[in-house]
Parts: sequence; C-alpha cells; structure tokens
Amino acid sequence: MKPLFIVLEGIDKAGKSTQAELLKSYFINQGNAAIISSEPTDGPIGKLIRNAMQNQIITIQDKAKFDEQMAYLFTADRYYHLYNDIDGVYQLIKHQKTHVIATRYYFSSLAYNCNNQEEFDFVYGLNKRFPNPDLVIYIDISLELALSRISNYSLKEVYETQEKLNKVRENYSKVFQSYEGNILRLEGEQTVDNIHKKIINYLEKKVF
Repeated sequence: MKPLFIVLEGIDKAGKSTQAELLKSYFINQGNAAIISSEPTDGPIGKLIRNAMQNQIITIQDKAKFDEQMAYLFTADRYYHLYNDIDGVYQLIKHQKTHVIATRYYFSSLAYNCNNQEEFDFVYGLNKRFPNPDLVIYIDISLELALSRISNYSLKEVYETQEKLNKVRENYSKVFQSYEGNILRLEGEQTVDNIHKKIINYLEKKVF
C-alpha cells in the first residue's frame, strides 16, 4: 500500500483521536511507518490557535469576526502542516514513506468557521487550493452524546457549546453531500472496536 494521507473528521468528542491511534497501530503492525499529524499543529501558528480556543489569550469578542480570524489562522497553519520541510504531510509521505493520519483538515474550517453561505464561500476560497486527502473518515455522533462526553472534561474550548456544535454538525452534512473524494461515513455510536474494524475493512478492500 502506498503511503496515504488519511483525515478523520467529526464534531468534538466523536472519537477521532481514538480511531487515529488504532489506525496508526494497525499500519505499524503491518510493517508500515505511520504517524498522527493533526490540526492545529504544534507549529507557532498552531500553538496560537490552541491558546485562542482555550481562551488563554485575548481575541476578537464578536463571534462572527472570531470565526473569520480563526479561519485565517487555520489556513496559515494548514499550509505549514502540509508543506513544512521537517514534518509536513508531503515530506512524510514522499520522502519518508509514512502514512499520515490527521484529526481535522480543511473540512473542519468549513464546519466550524461558517454560519451562513457568505461565510462558507469565504472559507472555501481560503482552502480551495489545498489537495484532498486520500481518504476522509467522517465519524458522526449525536449532539447529545457529544455534550455528554464534553461534560466529563474540565478544560472546555470555545466551540464546545450546544448551539455551536449543532451548527457544525449541519455544516458537516452540507460539506460531505457534495464532496467528490474518497469518504467513509461511520455511525459513531457503535463500539470503538466495531468502528475500527469497518475502517480496516474499507482500507483492505479499497484500491488507491
């Protein structure tokens, strides 16, 4: 199997990180190199984003302008994520022959940073030159389950509210209705093991 760029998407607490770790272990057990490289990155812009998301720095208070600000920051961080010469996605794939598994990519910007069609068009314009991954795995869970899982965490991020996540889930549905790349949609309220098995079955049957 050639090195793949695989993206996991879904609202907060959908189980993306858990499935990313399981997928990484699968590839390694098959004798392949694999790494998890998520967004925001650990680069300078990614660190700024994380601080903004956790309300640790002063940012724009207006919600619409905050989303626009974050869209710009995520776009810059995403370019770094793909193309930096040390651990960028394409450096890892082309030169180190490593599978890259990311939790979040430009689909998240379209889901989280848009509240209407005008904003959607704006964010799409920022991201339209980014290449599609080899595979998107979209894990869908109910808003109720997401909020239940969030309640178990002491540190909450600015987007982890009922109103926001409801809109994000709607946006994901819109994004993936028209997406023409390879996508595996999964019901996220199954067991962790069942979800992992479906991902592996898809990978083993799909020819890239």
